Amino acid sequence: MLTLDRKDTPSMIDTTQTAIFVQNLRMSFSKRVGGSLLKPKIEHFPAVDDISFQVNRGEIYGILGPNGSGKSTLIRAISTLLIPDSGVVKIFGLDIKKDEAKIRKMLNRVSVDAAFYKKLSPRENLLYSAGLYGLPQKEAEQKSLDILKRLGLREKAFYEPLEEMSRGMQQKVAIARAFLASPIVVLLDEPTTGLDPKSRRDVQEFVLELRDVHDATIILTTHDMPEAERLCDRIAFIHNGKFVAEGTAAELVAKVGPGKTLEDAFIELTGDDLNSDEEEQ
Repeated sequence: MLTLDRKDTPSMIDTTQTAIFVQNLRMSFSKRVGGSLLKPKIEHFPAVDDISFQVNRGEIYGILGPNGSGKSTLIRAISTLLIPDSGVVKIFGLDIKKDEAKIRKMLNRVSVDAAFYKKLSPRENLLYSAGLYGLPQKEAEQKSLDILKRLGLREKAFYEPLEEMSRGMQQKVAIARAFLASPIVVLLDEPTTGLDPKSRRDVQEFVLELRDVHDATIILTTHDMPEAERLCDRIAFIHNGKFVAEGTAAELVAKVGPGKTLEDAFIELTGDDLNSDEEEQ
């Protein structure tokens, strides 16, 4: 079984606290909608609109919505990559504005658009990342290989250029990179989008193991209904930057009556479907 050493977890963290606390979070983007070059007409569009929720330690919390609903913007704000317009975000009691450096040591993020040095191998990419975290090279190499094997990547591929690998194999390397530093909070932004069924199942099983065995707290964004039902302890429906419903999969389905599915619940509670062609925010 894969072992993730938490020895670098900051000692000041009280792990009995709520893991992730978000209150009245707002974020907007400006877009030119007309006017001249010297006098452009600018409009402001809300991407995250007064969202509040909390995630318990050891929980997998799903955020379910179509492209353009604000999922990725929300994840970037929690991960300190974007500065909120207003609101509060705390990770185990630490504020993302006041304690940014400490929080970055506690969490990691996997996105659908993970960037790598494609000419280099997974080994070279992962050892480079390990150096940024101050991890010993030998320890990092073995941990990287263990994670990739657990995700179903053959050992030979560990030494081959990333540019020669499939989308699914590259995503597994992104997941391995995220867990090198043994984060206690993991933000998974559509981690299985575009993966083949076998790779998707490998990633899902690894996520469950991280929750059940290694006590990770996880936020998962997705528009895959079966994935949300299989992985998530609780789910929030997001639509136009707002949370419109929250609960377990069974609770959400119960809101719309017997004989319904989670997809039925999403459509009825948001008035939308999960096949939006809008660009993700």
